[in-house]
Amino acid sequence: MTSELSRAFTTLGRPAPADGDKQLPPYFMSYSVADAAAVAIRAQYGALADSSQVRERVADVQIRLGEPKLDNTHGNHRSSGVHSFQLPLDDDPVAIKRALWQGTNSGYGAALDNYLRVKTEAQVRAKEEDTSPDFSQEPPQVSVGMPAPPVLVDRPAWEQRLRDLSKIFREYPEIYQNFVMLTAQNETDYFVSSEGSRIVAPHRQARLIVVAVTRADDGMDLFRARTFEAETVAGLPAQSEMEAAIRELGQSLEALRKAPVTQPFDGPAILSGRAAAVFFHEVLGHRLEGQRQRGDEEGQTFTKELNKEVLPGFLSVADDPTVTTFGNTWLSGSYGYDDEGQKARRVDLIQDGVLKTFLMSRLPIASFSNSNGHGRGQTGRVPTGRQGNLIVTSTKQVAESDLRRQLIEEAKKQGKPYGLYFEDISSGFAVTQRNSPQAFSVVPLVVWRVYVDGRPDELVRGVSIVGTPLAAMKRILVTGDKSEVFNGECGAESGTIPVSAVAPAMLLSELETQRVEQGTARPPILPIPGAPEKKETPR
Repeated sequence: MTSELSRAFTTLGRPAPADGDKQLPPYFMSYSVADAAAVAIRAQYGALADSSQVRERVADVQIRLGEPKLDNTHGNHRSSGVHSFQLPLDDDPVAIKRALWQGTNSGYGAALDNYLRVKTEAQVRAKEEDTSPDFSQEPPQVSVGMPAPPVLVDRPAWEQRLRDLSKIFREYPEIYQNFVMLTAQNETDYFVSSEGSRIVAPHRQARLIVVAVTRADDGMDLFRARTFEAETVAGLPAQSEMEAAIRELGQSLEALRKAPVTQPFDGPAILSGRAAAVFFHEVLGHRLEGQRQRGDEEGQTFTKELNKEVLPGFLSVADDPTVTTFGNTWLSGSYGYDDEGQKARRVDLIQDGVLKTFLMSRLPIASFSNSNGHGRGQTGRVPTGRQGNLIVTSTKQVAESDLRRQLIEEAKKQGKPYGLYFEDISSGFAVTQRNSPQAFSVVPLVVWRVYVDGRPDELVRGVSIVGTPLAAMKRILVTGDKSEVFNGECGAESGTIPVSAVAPAMLLSELETQRVEQGTARPPILPIPGAPEKKETPR
């Protein structure tokens, strides 16, 4: 990679001896290669549905033309900076160099076309609000580690384990769809650049995902999901622990089918630690990504809030991809070097409620001109500032039992018959473009009404949390004294990447919910083949 990059960088755009027609040479080039091997096994209803093992090498060539102040990736042309292609699996230097040569040639052509468009648009467009350069100057990084070892999965044993796990759903006749899937991937990322960076970084991840779906009698679809993650399959929980979790999930779905549909609500609520972690990732984390602070289309929620209080003073938020575990839980958002070859580092985003900085890639913004090791992206995408391990800490903590007591007191104070407790949240989305309302929506999976008159908590369904970030975040009153972890995958303009978030449970004085789409499809008319007979539940 280094050899071919050096040849291409010193040759592209320079005239051949018999050709005086000089084109534009690149001012920056890089090659990144993801050399990955993976095993995927999926079972449903107690039977094996898929079992495969794959190996692939995918290369990205990044070519920048012009100068850092204005290059071919400017504005809406950012995607032109990367061209992606397959590399041979054999370690044949000639074959690899030829593939890199061909990919570089295609990437250069696309970069040249887009640079001409950028230059034309610059002459006819009004002056931009943020005139920062398109690329930052960074020192080269050199770290040549050992490649990741081969994926070691006892496939026959794990195929049987997944059969046994998915077979548990036969005990729950109202669960109409389910699957249990294991993915284990070992990847070595190689990166070289014209600045002199040379990085070899291994990455390993194992994930077991359980998904189950049912439908209430009124047509509302309901699902629950559970994910177990570790660095390798050896770190995943014991079979008995996963069996217990699946039975809890099945029982939860049966209860949700019978639960009443909630009405729109605006009042006090508790987010569990896991729910708060997802909430902060979606509502706050995305708005602290550097590229969201520039561009005419971005809402720039926090761009002008630097050194101002954006959270209650007892809360702080950092993103630290250098941490690999929280307690006994592995964090999937960990990495040593980002996808632009910059060393990962801890970034203290908010200190005692005050906004200090943003998650930066090599795309500068008005207030910050350098990367802080958070340039991340899926293969084939230009990296942007993204979250890794978002960690929320609090200096105003109470025990979980006190949190519940304060919820009831706050509901009484507001004249509400109940407050809400959000036990589990699946996902959500955050709108950051200025041509849409700066709002968020988060989809809870398990929600309870906590009544002020002492009645037992009531499970409800059909809830969606909505609101605007500036208002919602400032309504946090106090937090619990134990933090929980959310591990998952996050999609944005630079693709899908693994992320983690850590947060304690939180009491909010006000949280707004709305009803989700009801659905019109009927539950299945025929009983499931081989399902146990339904038992009447005593009232």
